[in-house]
Amino acid sequence: MAIGFDYGTANCSVAQLFDGVVKQIPLVGDDLYVPSTLCAPNSETVSEYLFRCKEIKPVNASGEALLRRAIKVNHEEGLDVRSDDVKFGHEALELYLEDPKDVYYVKSPKSFLGAMGLRDMQLSFFEDLVCAMMSNIKNRTESHLNQEVTQAVIGRPVNFLGRGGDKSNIQAEGILRNAANRAGFKDVEFQFEPVAAGLEFESSLTEDKNVLIVDIGGGTTDCSMIQMGPSWAQQLDRTDSLLAHSGQMVGGNDLDIYTAFKCFMSEFGMGTKRHSGLDIPLIQFWNPIVISDVQAQRSFYAHDNLAVLQQFLREAKEPEKVSRLLTLHKETLGYSVIREAEKTKIALGDNEHYRANLNLLSETFQVDVTKSSLEAAIEPPTSKIKALVEEAVVQSGIKPDMVFMTGGSARSPILTNAVKSVLGEIPVVRGDFFGSVTSGLARRADLLFR
Repeated sequence: MAIGFDYGTANCSVAQLFDGVVKQIPLVGDDLYVPSTLCAPNSETVSEYLFRCKEIKPVNASGEALLRRAIKVNHEEGLDVRSDDVKFGHEALELYLEDPKDVYYVKSPKSFLGAMGLRDMQLSFFEDLVCAMMSNIKNRTESHLNQEVTQAVIGRPVNFLGRGGDKSNIQAEGILRNAANRAGFKDVEFQFEPVAAGLEFESSLTEDKNVLIVDIGGGTTDCSMIQMGPSWAQQLDRTDSLLAHSGQMVGGNDLDIYTAFKCFMSEFGMGTKRHSGLDIPLIQFWNPIVISDVQAQRSFYAHDNLAVLQQFLREAKEPEKVSRLLTLHKETLGYSVIREAEKTKIALGDNEHYRANLNLLSETFQVDVTKSSLEAAIEPPTSKIKALVEEAVVQSGIKPDMVFMTGGSARSPILTNAVKSVLGEIPVVRGDFFGSVTSGLARRADLLFR
């Protein structure tokens, strides 16, 4: 049986085509989406969990070395890995928020699969993270359908995050493919996410159109100019209909990061002077919240950095603010700050003012944010999204007949207006913000594996 599988930066979802109608499959109760998050007692738990609890073995030497190291570390720590030690989605987030210091928590591993310069064991670890998440989704899907699922079309961005260009894309897709195969998917194909979203929209067209798909997800924005309609709908090879692609790792996560950085971090001491007259380096306020950058997170939360922050506290003219930065480090609260930034972004889609609540466990304080300050804060990623829209139009050499906007972040009126500012009076159609990609992948899976 074949499914469309959207392994998203923000959420995972699956769907299947039944008698010409796409049906998304509930994964947790009635919920169609599982947040792309995972938590465990420590990072080593994940590899041993796959081996002991899921009977999923490593497939290469670096994976075997990673597993041996994980078993050794867990044995030394007296940790007997059980099936309920690894949690996913909302369960993972809730456990992390209860005890952030003593829980290994990761959000959106898809964001760093294309990072260059990683060692073989690091690549194997990322593969284990993705495999654990995919195995969880596969098991939940099979439980709902009451039958085995072995074929999948998986969505991927036009470009993964990474400075390696095609090398980054090849590495990231390879990790996804290996993880899916190990999780039990025997036949795996990939489809660009904006193209998948277009395939779902195409099912509603009664005549051929040139459509610009703008897919603004949690981690990526992808734009595709596609010829679509009744003439193309059932064709397996859509090469000739794909006129242009543009894509970059900029999306909802970046909006949240910039919101936190510009609107919140002054309350943690950003802009605070030291008695010497110098500022505290901005990198100390950026690294804890840039959750898509593994190296930045490691740099901020490193033990050595604690001494640096303590020195800044002693030198600060406003120590009460800088002390919050130390709390952020000691309690590993970067994800909590980003979560409140996301809530702020969503609230200001419909309101002019929002009072954010930042919980540092030992202290809760409020920050007032206006829509205009939010717009100023997210201007850098907004400008990148506008540039991607322009790039796709220039590449194709034609003006679209219409624009189809999808992806969770496309809900933002700020981003909708930004896209309209590039394209003028061209009609903008807004589809299922979360389900379009999944539905299109299901249609593609039905064509390929029927």
